[in-house]
Amino acid sequence: MRCGPFVKIAHFSDLHLLSLVGVPRRRFLNKRMTGWANLRLKRSAIHRASYVRAIARDIRAAAFDHVVITGDLTNLALESEFEMVRELLEHELGLDAAQVSLVPGNHDLYTRGSLVSRRFERYLGPWLASDLPSLSADVAGARFPVVKIRSGVAIIALSSAVPRPPFVAAGELGGDQLQALARVLAHPEVARRAVVLAVHHPVVEPASRLHQYIEGLRDAPALLALLRTLPRGLVLHGHLHRRVRRAITTTTGFLDHVGATSASLHHDSRDRMAGYNVYEMGEGGTEKVDARVYDPSTDSFRIHDVPQHA
Repeated sequence: MRCGPFVKIAHFSDLHLLSLVGVPRRRFLNKRMTGWANLRLKRSAIHRASYVRAIARDIRAAAFDHVVITGDLTNLALESEFEMVRELLEHELGLDAAQVSLVPGNHDLYTRGSLVSRRFERYLGPWLASDLPSLSADVAGARFPVVKIRSGVAIIALSSAVPRPPFVAAGELGGDQLQALARVLAHPEVARRAVVLAVHHPVVEPASRLHQYIEGLRDAPALLALLRTLPRGLVLHGHLHRRVRRAITTTTGFLDHVGATSASLHHDSRDRMAGYNVYEMGEGGTEKVDARVYDPSTDSFRIHDVPQHA
């Protein structure tokens, strides 16, 4: 950690790590059947675990102050996939758990069984330790918000992951977590810092009401109401599998709302190709936003802007 007021943050998302090793067929007699079909038809051809490993190694070598991972670490919320995630965090990324903030995505709570068994928490507990644990609520098979105080910023991880029926990927924070977030934002150690909020689903996204119900964050208005008085900060998300930057106007300033693409995605579009985002944050808010786009032909990264949208 640097001694100065600035914090340099790496952000990647939507790893979609897949492992079916030792998984009996009966484990697919639920929503995983549609997920497996999607993998066979499309996803397995474009999501590559080797890209995620390259990103983790590049982040480790760059010595960031903090790393944020915004969900969908797994594909089907299987134990073998969570073992892959833990292996990646411990060895390829190789950072102390206190330097990493992560949240679940809808794929990490793909079934009700993954929620009931608290699978996300059981495998990734070391990365879910909060600096303000008494303010958290029991949600999504773990305790959120997870708060990490770092120099001039407060990094707040939220869970929007909820088990849904097939073909529904919507997220929801829930009343208990929103009340817990209100307590966190009012805490003096948070209130005097710039806030970095991490959540899987985008908080603002121009879309139809039907699309919002099926794929969006259903209680986004309630979250925005809590954020409306913040003078500065950063809201990080995934889910869309593309890089996008928008602004959230508040009563006293604005928040940068930035999405990362899928860290495993092979795509012709520079805005969707695997990579990670980089932010420089200080007490005054966001100083810099860049994307590092992976080039598999050279096993290297190129710096590009994150596209700005209204």
